[in-house]
Amino acid sequence: MDTVSQRFDVVIVGGGLVGATLALLLSSLSKDTESRRSLSIGLIEAGPFNTELMSLEIGDTQFDPRVVALTHASENLFQRIGVWPLVEELRSCAYRTMSVWDAEGTGGIEFSSDEANVDHLGTVVENRILTSALRHCIAQCPNIKVLDRTAVSQLGPMVEDDAETTAGLKPHGVRLLGLDNGQVISARVVVAADGAMSAIRHLAAFNVREWSYNHNAIVTTVETELSHGATARQAFAKEGPLAFLPLSSVGGRHFCSIVWSQEPERAQQLMALSDGAFCHEISNALEHRLGTVLWVDRRYSIPLKQRHAVHYVKDRIALVGDAAHTIHPLAGQGVNLGLLDVAVLAEELVSAFEKNLDLGSDPILRRYQRRRMGHNLSMMSVMEGFKQLFAESAPPVRFIRNVGMSLLNQHPLIKRPIIMRAMGLDGDLPDSVRPLF
Repeated sequence: MDTVSQRFDVVIVGGGLVGATLALLLSSLSKDTESRRSLSIGLIEAGPFNTELMSLEIGDTQFDPRVVALTHASENLFQRIGVWPLVEELRSCAYRTMSVWDAEGTGGIEFSSDEANVDHLGTVVENRILTSALRHCIAQCPNIKVLDRTAVSQLGPMVEDDAETTAGLKPHGVRLLGLDNGQVISARVVVAADGAMSAIRHLAAFNVREWSYNHNAIVTTVETELSHGATARQAFAKEGPLAFLPLSSVGGRHFCSIVWSQEPERAQQLMALSDGAFCHEISNALEHRLGTVLWVDRRYSIPLKQRHAVHYVKDRIALVGDAAHTIHPLAGQGVNLGLLDVAVLAEELVSAFEKNLDLGSDPILRRYQRRRMGHNLSMMSVMEGFKQLFAESAPPVRFIRNVGMSLLNQHPLIKRPIIMRAMGLDGDLPDSVRPLF
């Protein structure tokens, strides 16, 4: 490969929600250390990287169809890196209640923020707003170098860092990366945050287990007759779950983001309906709990697959977020799991940096893998179990399912651990996702 033009401690490939969050967190944590320098971070993004904070007109009803339902753990992380005040300045919608029911029966359960002694259970944020806030903050970080409108075209060899050798230091290894603009850069560790179809994962030949859910997710924004009342709703039917996530009201109008999981043939039929007919279908599917659905934005149909890398790390490369794992959207945990990946990886890398250890060495990266893989697999198993449970239409199973939900709903002490897990506040948490106060 040609001469190295830029050297970094960490190169993150992918400037979306997960990659941008990792860059900011690494920058923040390394600034707080007693070392004489901060981590040097390269952030590679294939598209343009606009750092101007977006603006919303009062009365703007153009919602991004892609939203994330952030847990408390994720909110705490964004508070720590200074992003959350900007999100609140733009637009977000906290929800205080989660209502889940069996559309094939009478069972249901509600989770309330009061049961967990918090003021809300989570917050729905549009992707474009969160991305805009992250990128605006990145522009204020001198140790983050953004390389946009480019991509990694070649994974080069692992070599000793000649700069450290020249300075008389014990050389740490680096990985060379060839970019499609002809540049060659080096990194002590490369982080793949480039999504479910990760190019880095492919170039590095990570093994991945994947299978289709045989479902498509129909995603869009709807206007409802009644207010959502700060409640996230999920109806489980044998055809697939339907989620109504609350959005901000605008000018007295009420909006929700929906994710409707259906088998491909049924999803195709729903996509072909007129807007009026689709509103009728989805009003019925939600049992008119928000009255009539009055309006629907442009619809998108996304095939759903579950993927999980056999290993998250190898050869100075770490996978995070959807590059490492994708999960059914029925509980909205995908991005939150990716953000926990980020929090743990940042903690391990900064700890190694403080001790002048080799960031990309196998022991450092394997600690990240050990801390995250079990949790991710556990969550994926729980979601698969839910999907299979509600897809079963046999009368005995339906009876047990409905009775079980009704009984659980009557026991707050049993519900509380479930609520804490849903808020991302269970288990061994990295410091960056704990409350600041």
